[in-house]
Amino acid sequence: MGNRRYEGASVLISGAGRGFGRLAAERFAAEGARLALTDILEKELEETAAAVSALGTQAVTLAGDITEEALVQRLVGEAVSRFGRLDVAINNAGIVHPFRKFTAIDAGTVDRVVRTDLVAIFQAMKHELLQMEAQRSGAILNVSSVAGIAGAPLLAVYSAAKHGVIGLTKSAALEYARFGIRINAICPSFAATPMVTEGLGTMHGTPEEATARMTAAIPMRRLAEPGEVVQAMLWICSPENSFMTGHALAIDGGLTAI
Repeated sequence: MGNRRYEGASVLISGAGRGFGRLAAERFAAEGARLALTDILEKELEETAAAVSALGTQAVTLAGDITEEALVQRLVGEAVSRFGRLDVAINNAGIVHPFRKFTAIDAGTVDRVVRTDLVAIFQAMKHELLQMEAQRSGAILNVSSVAGIAGAPLLAVYSAAKHGVIGLTKSAALEYARFGIRINAICPSFAATPMVTEGLGTMHGTPEEATARMTAAIPMRRLAEPGEVVQAMLWICSPENSFMTGHALAIDGGLTAI
């Protein structure tokens, strides 16, 4: 049946309705994990649940807004109630604002992006860490962005929030390493996910022209494939990768090597 690194493991994934989150749910399920899944998109979340159930795994789902702390608190509780523990948490849910000049970004956008991309991850980590500290083990993976490592013109607030995610990751990793908990971040560049393809519509020109501008600075001259990013998620969270913590891993086609 192939690699079963996660046989019997309890894995929480936010933003599981589509994109990285759905593919991660399918790949972790294929490797034996039991899943606790959430997304604000209820229909898409149900589709993910059906897909992983077809792979023979157990899954608990909870639809709702990740910015509501009670949601993730309840999901952690559901995972522990159903599966006895929480081994892996992937804080993947996030949004991006339209490409805008710095001075054209309104206060509502700032609030919405920071609450979703930074504050919600803090809240999720808090409840995940409470459980993992009690069991003295666990792995947390936060989905940041290459925009969390370097500046991102026209995406200033998104970039600031994603920089903040790396700050949370490194700080918590130092605090919780002694409890056997590993905390890392992954920093993909633009990938062929719904969030990115929808974002192309906010740029001028055809989708092909927008993609060309988006990838112009990437040495590999293409978008990442979701599977390339999810494969890294599986490795980062794996017990085989037991000595990595506090790291922000770029998967960016060489962008930050320049």
